[in-house]
Amino acid sequence: MNNTPTPRVRKAVIPAAGLGTRFLPATKATPKEMLPVVDKPAIQYVVEEAVSAGLSDVLMITGRNKRPLEDHFDRNYELEEALTRKGDEERLARVQESSELATMHYVRQGDPRGLGHAVLCAAPHVGDEPFAVLLGDDLIDPRDPLLARMLEVLGESGGSVVALMEVDPAQIHLYGCAAVEPTGDADVVRITGLVEKPDPAEAPSNYAIIGRYVLDPAVFDVLRGTEPGRGGEIQLTDALQKMAADERLGGPVHGVVFKGRRYDTGDRGDYLRAIVRLACEREDLGPDFRAWLKGFVAETEATAQAAATAEAAGPAGI
Repeated sequence: MNNTPTPRVRKAVIPAAGLGTRFLPATKATPKEMLPVVDKPAIQYVVEEAVSAGLSDVLMITGRNKRPLEDHFDRNYELEEALTRKGDEERLARVQESSELATMHYVRQGDPRGLGHAVLCAAPHVGDEPFAVLLGDDLIDPRDPLLARMLEVLGESGGSVVALMEVDPAQIHLYGCAAVEPTGDADVVRITGLVEKPDPAEAPSNYAIIGRYVLDPAVFDVLRGTEPGRGGEIQLTDALQKMAADERLGGPVHGVVFKGRRYDTGDRGDYLRAIVRLACEREDLGPDFRAWLKGFVAETEATAQAAATAEAAGPAGI
């Protein structure tokens, strides 16, 4: 265990420069981070998570066509005035909420050269202190405070902390993958190696990296010396692999094994499932929506069963 006091983490970095090609044509003119999850854009959930963990200084790494992100977290005086005149206090509060969440900063990643390069863009703002990185595709349920646990582990161990989740071994090629060894805590492992999107037959485990990191600032120097890897991009996984292999580069790398509720909005199917799950759990929407959903599923199953019965019976008259 590291006895050197670890500086308090104050800043969160949210890379948001991706093109969102999996959601075209919806993302042709709208950033994927602004796609709604029920009635809030996905990015707001991520900022709220950072703030709930005590990180109210948020730097967003953006790119071209990402201006709506800045607008969302800014004041909209015309809309606020219109709602005030109508006496619509409830909607006014919801509109103002996003602009009052955190102290927001923005920097552009001029050339999309990978997650490692996006994190490196944060170096002037972060300086020489540990910081968190939250990816907008992963929404973590606020009832399962993953980031708070990662900050706790960082305070105890120093170095860097990565969020891990066990996945089906056949799916590990979709993720960064960690080789691990146990520690004294059931939900914490020591990471001894990392590989980006390995072939399942060569993966060191089924522990997948999900989109939460708490990083030692030494990662910036490591990233500056990291050559482009998979996909011709500078991979954060490659930098963390170097740090896991040599603690002199910034301390140990630990993983927090997450077993809570995670909503993946980076895939169209999972995005739809995330909306359904969250809508079902809302007090204002859940009861009516669950009742409709139950009827819809029953109707769909009945239609499918009728079609199967008709097909089995063959054409009429034969």
